[in-house]
Amino acid sequence: MTFSAPRSFDYIVVGAGSAGCVLANRLSADPSVSVCLVEAGPSDRTLLPGGYIRIPAGIIRLIANPKWNWMHRFTAQSGTANLPIPCPRGKVWGGSSAINGMIYIRGDRHDYDRWAAAGNRGWSYDDLLPYFRLSEHFEPGESPWHGRGGELNVAEQRSPSSINQVFYQAGKEMGWAYNADFNGEQQEGIGPFHVTQINGERCSAARAFLHPILHRSNLTVLSNTLTNRVLLEGKRATGVEVCQAGQVTQLQARREVVLCAGSINSPQLLLLSGIGPAAELARHGIVQHHELPGVGENLQDHQDIVLMYRTGTEHGYGLSAHPKSWLPLLLSPWQYLFGRRGPMTSNTVEAGGFLRLNPQAQTPELGVIVAPALKNQPQRLIPLGHGVSFHVSLMHPQSRGRVRLACAAPNAKPLIEANFLSHPTDVDMLVEGFKLIRELATTRTLTRHLKGELVPGPQVASRDQIESWIRANLGTVFHPVGTCKMGHDELAVVDDELRVQGVKRLRVADASIMPTLITGNTNAAAIMIGEKAADLILGRTAPGGR
Repeated sequence: MTFSAPRSFDYIVVGAGSAGCVLANRLSADPSVSVCLVEAGPSDRTLLPGGYIRIPAGIIRLIANPKWNWMHRFTAQSGTANLPIPCPRGKVWGGSSAINGMIYIRGDRHDYDRWAAAGNRGWSYDDLLPYFRLSEHFEPGESPWHGRGGELNVAEQRSPSSINQVFYQAGKEMGWAYNADFNGEQQEGIGPFHVTQINGERCSAARAFLHPILHRSNLTVLSNTLTNRVLLEGKRATGVEVCQAGQVTQLQARREVVLCAGSINSPQLLLLSGIGPAAELARHGIVQHHELPGVGENLQDHQDIVLMYRTGTEHGYGLSAHPKSWLPLLLSPWQYLFGRRGPMTSNTVEAGGFLRLNPQAQTPELGVIVAPALKNQPQRLIPLGHGVSFHVSLMHPQSRGRVRLACAAPNAKPLIEANFLSHPTDVDMLVEGFKLIRELATTRTLTRHLKGELVPGPQVASRDQIESWIRANLGTVFHPVGTCKMGHDELAVVDDELRVQGVKRLRVADASIMPTLITGNTNAAAIMIGEKAADLILGRTAPGGR
């Protein structure tokens, strides 16, 4: 919709991502309330990008496409061999849920109990489980941990690769327990990932929460519309300034403005609006409206490395000159078209797990992902051929980064300083994770299937060589959080009701409010934050009562 729409609303939600789609749905459920959802990217209901988004394997075309991806990058730093690291974020209806790997992971109970122990009332695991269940339609069936009847469809993989069973057997040799449900009673172990899919298609936040309500006359969705800044009168938010097709206008919010723009763009918007540390704002000639030193600080992400191994044609989705390789790939479009089966239903990261290095650790310290293909970080070359890739990710890094402005122009990309591996513990844990995968590759089960280590290769052997390789090949699992931290300390940006500290009628509701990273993928938690934010705004409690 264009600016011919009304320019005054009760609520303005910035960002049609995982949390924003939920929030727009819940707030507009009251027909007496008007809601405007502002999205910088396009709709996902067109052939492109809609076709790529609906087909799970279309992630290959989405993850590095500037049409539907902000294409952010962590700045080059000495600790990671002075190489920039991609930080893809969705720029389309559904946000990052439209371009991600569709893995549905909530995290560990202790992740949220840690938030509550820091003084964030209402954010313990027991407080939040009803919100996870409220959103969910869990295909395998309702349980104390899973809901039925929610908008977000959570399913089992339809056509899993045969390499997954090999991985489970090899993990058994390593002493790793099999876990059929990482969102159940406990998270530790290895097994298949549940995915946000329906009938073999991606179920993004837009498909789940936004598409079904587009008929509501009290909901306005503005696509291809960049939010320049939050409008303030003193210490009170009154609306937003936006730009569409070169036309700048102001939208007024009678009740509240809610930023759901994500861990990179939400702090950027606050800074552009004059909310943040004085020195950072003065550096760009931005008039300060409110001192808030934590804006953009506390950046965290799951740091990740990938080891790749050759396999035969019986495993994985690869390309080689052998007819056994291309025949399944030639058949895959027909399998998908007529039955929603086959490789095109793969999210390309089908199985994995969560492991403890220290048996006394409260939560698993490492995440493992098995990809049935030779699959690398976006900035790295991918060898041709059949193979399997093992990702090892650091679940609770101690390193902290920040988001800063490159300049005062709203359409300029911010500076994202990761400071990855700046804490020695993070390096040590990734080295141990590296060694763990190599040990896994030597199990009796895997030695029957693997045909040699491609990346990094056996020449990387000593502790120093392994660390150097890690620093030169580090990536992330694309889970930035924490830059508008919830809490009560000097770096807190929002309180436990997600209200921006010291500014009335302005909230942040997305992954940026997480004080610390959860154990696993962040999309399910971002959707939960949208659900929780709606209740906080509307003064409701106990989702089970609705």
